[in-house]
Amino acid sequence: MKKLIVLALIGLAAQLIDGSLGMAYGVTSTSLLLVAGITPAAASASVHLAEVVTTAASGISHIKFGNVDRQVVLRLILPGSIGAFIGACFLSSLPGDVVKPYISIFLILLGVYILYRFLFKLGEKRAAASKPFTKKQLLPLGLLAGFLDATGGGGWGPVTTPVLMAKQDMKTRKVIGSVDTSEFAVAVSASIGFFISLGWEQVEWLWVGALMAGGVIAAPIAAWLVRLIPSHILGVLVGGLIVITNIRTLLYTIGISSNTMYSIYFVLAAFWVVGIIYAVKSNPENKNPKFLKNSVDY
Repeated sequence: MKKLIVLALIGLAAQLIDGSLGMAYGVTSTSLLLVAGITPAAASASVHLAEVVTTAASGISHIKFGNVDRQVVLRLILPGSIGAFIGACFLSSLPGDVVKPYISIFLILLGVYILYRFLFKLGEKRAAASKPFTKKQLLPLGLLAGFLDATGGGGWGPVTTPVLMAKQDMKTRKVIGSVDTSEFAVAVSASIGFFISLGWEQVEWLWVGALMAGGVIAAPIAAWLVRLIPSHILGVLVGGLIVITNIRTLLYTIGISSNTMYSIYFVLAAFWVVGIIYAVKSNPENKNPKFLKNSVDY
């Protein structure tokens, strides 16, 4: 019973982070299941089953709070679903660990760019008119993100969120809301693929239920936070999270000792906190008494 309560709390915390920053539910939950001794395929299957419910709740909440770009969602759903299904069906035979370090390097660079943009270009005006992402741009992004999400137990948010945020005229809350909403189709497709390749007996149903319960509670809270928190602060939070989570993958690949790894985490976290404080204090919108209200449309 205690384990189920802990899992529910983990699901709540993971969805709170995922729903407000556009990533981390799958990575957090899968890591916990792997530590408990579940095989990678079974862990990923359990997490994706939980995400069918949590992403549905998250998507509905984001739509309600106006955090979704419907065109981006529609263009991501099909390639993301295809990539997730393929990744789920062939998880046991795919060299995911070989690919992950290279993807992590790419995402770290994107994370650094996002930090730079939101920390040092806060005063720049965005273009009045923006061109939406085309199908040709979102097709490979959806395929890759869906594939990595199924094979690694998490990857949809960490891949799609930074790429979409790199487009300077797309609002941060719209990126996060669109990524979370489109993830529902990805979770469904991955779950179908796992059922075909693994069968129902590999799924830890009690664990899935606990993760679902925590995630459903956190989903509306996270969607509300995205609308409340200023865009430039969200940008710094997302950028830092991208860098730290992907540095972890690289450090494990290299084989660095635990003490050195924790020291690197501490230094990065310290810089991250300083960056958040700098973003809060240096942004000119802080002088506006209607700061939080106006920040929604930044």
